[in-house]
Amino acid sequence: MSDFRIGVFPALLISGGIALGGWWVGQGIERFRMADRSITVKGLAEQDVKSDFATWTVSFRRGGNEFGAVQQSLSEDRARVVAFLREQGFNDEEIEIRPLQVQDLYAREWGSDNVPLRFNGQGQVMVKSARVDAVAQAATKVDPLIQAGIQLSTDDGFGGPRYQLRGFNEIKSVLLEQATRNAREQANKFAADAGATLGALKNANQGVIRVLDDDGGEMESGRTLNKRLRVVSTFEFNLAP
Repeated sequence: MSDFRIGVFPALLISGGIALGGWWVGQGIERFRMADRSITVKGLAEQDVKSDFATWTVSFRRGGNEFGAVQQSLSEDRARVVAFLREQGFNDEEIEIRPLQVQDLYAREWGSDNVPLRFNGQGQVMVKSARVDAVAQAATKVDPLIQAGIQLSTDDGFGGPRYQLRGFNEIKSVLLEQATRNAREQANKFAADAGATLGALKNANQGVIRVLDDDGGEMESGRTLNKRLRVVSTFEFNLAP
């Protein structure tokens, strides 16, 4: 490809389009336009980072046929959960106690009186903290709560902490700079192979920075302590002979 010259042998460019197309895609080349002598490339940048904030909802349930007994059991469970979290080093500013809820299953419009337990109650205590490692460690030490008879529960099948990246803007500029550098390197290589000179930047689209779990998935669930940031930016450069 080093013998190729912009503006020379256009028929050769057309005939080799299929083969070159595969190479361009592999190199991040999105579009090459000979008419206005420009090239469009995509720049990829990725960076592994650690979450900087965690939320952990500790949910628990009780059931029974006496309203007062269910409510009392929930209050005792909540007190044990709060004591456990304080033993793990969390302070009052990091612990959010939510109101207890007790439901009369007989009182529901669609309910039936043929249920084993009339009252179903739930309580929640939430931890909100920037000390993500402390939250992660505490979530693995709930055995004493279970041994005390507390029925821990989950609403979505996942009872662990949720991790967030709040200091996003501090990393954003670095990631975009890496994507720009990656795109320029690809454009320079293409221009050199084509016997041309890379000109000025014509258009740029920084793209969307995605926050992903670091488990290889293509989405962010909040379940992993470490995250992967990824951005694909698009740049159009002029080409000079």
